[in-house]
Amino acid sequence: MHRVGYAELAAAVSNAGGLGIITGLTQPTPEDLAPEIDRCRDMTDEPFGVNLTFLPSFAAPPYPEFIHAIIEGGVRIVETAGRNPAQYIPALKAHGVKVIHKCTSVRHSLTAERIGCDAISVDGFECGGHPGEDDTPNMILLPRVGEELKIPFVASGGMADGRSLVAALALGADGINMGTRFIATKEAPAHDNVKQALVAASELQTRLIMRPLRNTDIRHLVGGAGNRRVLQGGELDAGAWSCGMVAGLIHDIPTCKELIDRIMAEATAIIRSRLDGLLAA
Repeated sequence: MHRVGYAELAAAVSNAGGLGIITGLTQPTPEDLAPEIDRCRDMTDEPFGVNLTFLPSFAAPPYPEFIHAIIEGGVRIVETAGRNPAQYIPALKAHGVKVIHKCTSVRHSLTAERIGCDAISVDGFECGGHPGEDDTPNMILLPRVGEELKIPFVASGGMADGRSLVAALALGADGINMGTRFIATKEAPAHDNVKQALVAASELQTRLIMRPLRNTDIRHLVGGAGNRRVLQGGELDAGAWSCGMVAGLIHDIPTCKELIDRIMAEATAIIRSRLDGLLAA
């Protein structure tokens, strides 16, 4: 959700009954993150979190300073992604922060549980942006994680509607995590061209391009400037941008409240009508 996970979207998701997440590294510095947290708090009285992605880079962002901004801002939920967050967990735990780590495999989920994470976001191969290296879809990954983990986990990747929620619950998850679907909402600070592209797309129109990046012809498309021109300027051919194949299930651009209310209504109808009906047959 880089360059999309700003305060207005996080607040809208939380106000609608979800857990909105600010993308921490979308902010250039920790000093920029602090007012973004304040801005979100001005728009919602509900809990919200901050994502911190630990990048495999020699020039790492100042993570301790970002964590300090999160703690000082009163945020009590952090979603971590990327590299193992073990060295940062003690500082977060010391201030009562709950840590949800994004994992793409059973082994990584077990490691996250062992180092003290409170919950896991299990990202199947369908997930946009970071599908892992095992190519395991959620139909297999979720029940496998459920067999092994003792802490709660949510399903990420391919989640868009009430059917997704019911399926994830049936496979052992405690909820769902959505990224791409929230880009196509009215409150998302992405250009309307991006939202319309998601509505128009099928499940066949994403490409996996960075594992590793061997095609030098596209290197210029994956840099920061091109991504910004796409998401904020609406120049769809200016660079690569992350989304999941769940785009094939996106057919409209609702508000966050309309979307979450619809998901809950659909899930309730599936459980009470279709599933109960099958039991009664």
